[in-house]
Amino acid sequence: MILGGFLFFSVSIGGAIAWIFSKLFQHTTQGLSLLCGGFLVGLLVLDIIPSSFQIYQSFGIILGIFIGYFIFQLLDTLFHASHAQNPSVSLLTLAMIIHTIPISLTVGNLLGNAALSISLTASIILHHVPEGFALSTALIAQGERLWRLFIYFFIFSIFFSIFIWFGQYWALPEKAQGVLMGISIGLIATASISEFILHQLKYVSFKAFFMYLILGYMLSYIFHTLVE
Repeated sequence: MILGGFLFFSVSIGGAIAWIFSKLFQHTTQGLSLLCGGFLVGLLVLDIIPSSFQIYQSFGIILGIFIGYFIFQLLDTLFHASHAQNPSVSLLTLAMIIHTIPISLTVGNLLGNAALSISLTASIILHHVPEGFALSTALIAQGERLWRLFIYFFIFSIFFSIFIWFGQYWALPEKAQGVLMGISIGLIATASISEFILHQLKYVSFKAFFMYLILGYMLSYIFHTLVE
């Protein structure tokens, strides 16, 4: 639970940074959505995809990406058919939770082991600041109230703590972890491109479109540099 509290603090920092940017772009919901899309693409390209292929087997990740894509298509159809509010945010939240499963299980396996040093714990926690920024930007862009951010963060932290607890008693096979990571990549990629980027093409000029995308990507690069 302590690590879950640290994660809550971590994503809240990302949320606070996102709130500041929302004030800078308060008159353009489309701009915030594109900023979030560009940031998510950068997060995938600079961090999640390279680190995943370094740790897990390529076949499992690629299989997971395809599964994630089909899950997105299925859930997107169900959400829109039921007229659910902010389906893109729900899909992104699901992707973020799935993304934390291999990490939290690994932390659970290492609890009580010298391998889990203070520096490793700090890097795991700092790794979630960008996730907090991305999720918060998406929520704010979709018109969610600020207090709802903390509900999402709380749920995020609870899942993180639960899977750490599971990790103490259950070791998920590396192949399965690779598939899970691939699913999260597929969900994040399809949600960011479909919901946050392409959906905004008809609302903004090409100049603004690329400006917000590049700004989001550059912010992701800055986060990546700081965390590294």
